[in-house]
Amino acid sequence: MADGTAYRKKLTDEQYNVLFNKATETPFTGQYDNFFRQGTYACAACGNVIFDSETKFEANCGWPCFYDARPDSVIFYVDTTMGMRRTEVTCAQCGGHLGHVFSGEGFQTLTDNRYCVNSASLKFTPSYVDGVTTPPKKDDDDEEDEEDE
Repeated sequence: MADGTAYRKKLTDEQYNVLFNKATETPFTGQYDNFFRQGTYACAACGNVIFDSETKFEANCGWPCFYDARPDSVIFYVDTTMGMRRTEVTCAQCGGHLGHVFSGEGFQTLTDNRYCVNSASLKFTPSYVDGVTTPPKKDDDDEEDEEDE
């Protein structure tokens, strides 16, 4: 397990537990689960950029999902906890636990992989176009709220 003492002061308790104690956040509670802005996702501990928003997709599993990571940004380990064999995904720079990757589930992505990642392990940075951040996608509820004002 990675030693996260160097990052302890900059992380919340939840982030530290996920990244360096291999905890898992409760499904459907993470800030990036239903979040689809343009930008990059980096390790919350060390800032290593791991995912691009173009690889994020909706898997309805309760955690943010991506079909690919940036080259050399992650390291994989066999995880036999919880009575099953899975592939753990960790940050290649600091060793923090990100989540797991699953293959062959039929999600019709370019790689047929699903990186199932804890929101607490990530930090999102929006893309900038002409110095302006890409606005978030609005859902129907937001539009109704604006009309009521």
